[in-house]
Amino acid sequence: MRQLLISSAVLFLGACATNPNDIGREPSMTPVGYGLTVAREPVPTVFPSSGRASYNSLWSQSSADLFQDPRAKKVGDVVTVTILIDDKAKFDNTTDRSRKSKANLGFDVGFNFNGRASDFKGDGDIRSGSSSEGQGSIDRSEKLRLSVAAVVTEVLPNGNVIISGSQEIRVNFEVRVLNIAGIVRPGDISRKNTIGYDKIAEARVSYGGRGRLTDVQQPAIGQQIYDALVPF
Repeated sequence: MRQLLISSAVLFLGACATNPNDIGREPSMTPVGYGLTVAREPVPTVFPSSGRASYNSLWSQSSADLFQDPRAKKVGDVVTVTILIDDKAKFDNTTDRSRKSKANLGFDVGFNFNGRASDFKGDGDIRSGSSSEGQGSIDRSEKLRLSVAAVVTEVLPNGNVIISGSQEIRVNFEVRVLNIAGIVRPGDISRKNTIGYDKIAEARVSYGGRGRLTDVQQPAIGQQIYDALVPF
């Protein structure tokens, strides 16, 4: 009985449709580098100071070019990320599967022993059938045009940099939050020190908000808990 109760509880909890940690909050995103197989060093909490002019010179050793603005390539440098998404997708999928099987079994056994005869007969029929039908469609359209400044937080051994940036805009009682993170190759940064989000590896873009409008759009906490615990 105890094992039955434990098994039922595990089945009930395993069938939950929603992660209880996501109740009342937006979905969490995986950290930058989660999809990579190489190990990463921890992100530093203190940024090194920028280089100063050399002795008896106005030229700084940290500057790569004299006639143009340097591109972000060191920890603490700032780069502007442009996000332009105009995506449309439409998918239709239909499946229909059926299977039938039939088996017949018969036997007839007879014998004679000391004048006694016996006869055994039997027939068997086994039939089975299964069918499955499914249909699904996706039709979505997304448009987003934003810009956000990000800071270089780490320089990888191969010269690529990890950037991270956030932006918050409050309008009345709603705060719009934009977060960007990923791995950038310094050569992809333009002369204006900007880079498109499509050139960021392991890109993590999050655009949402918090406030009264977001609270109204979400179901009540009790309803979310109920949906998370209902197994079917």
